[in-house]
Amino acid sequence: MRFVTRERLHVDRIATAWLIRRFIDSDATFAFASRTEDLSGRADTPFDVRGAELSHCGERCTFEVACEKNALTDPALQAMGLIIRGADLPYDESVAPEAAGVRAVFDAIRDGQESDEHRLEYGMPVCDALYAYCRGRQLSP
Repeated sequence: MRFVTRERLHVDRIATAWLIRRFIDSDATFAFASRTEDLSGRADTPFDVRGAELSHCGERCTFEVACEKNALTDPALQAMGLIIRGADLPYDESVAPEAAGVRAVFDAIRDGQESDEHRLEYGMPVCDALYAYCRGRQLSP
């Protein structure tokens, strides 16, 4: 499938793209639209854009909504979702102590890369590492 989201990728959009590629559709491709572009006529599946099914819902970030919609119940993904939410919504950092550090890393990716393709390329291994961290926490006594 082809997915579309807003340009200038940051925490939730990078993490959701990672989730899609790793757990939902390994062949997924991504397109990036301006904040003002009308996505209603596109064949792509939108995420983290106004009106999309895969977007923030209540206090949950897009990553968490995508986990729920796709019945991904892995405890490590649930823990990762809390960290992503806290990093994406700085007023909600209290949900996970790691959130501020994760946000700093994603700020650097957003601001240090010229294109969304590069932001995604740099963000994917960060998400792999964050998932491994969350899996390790689940295994610890």
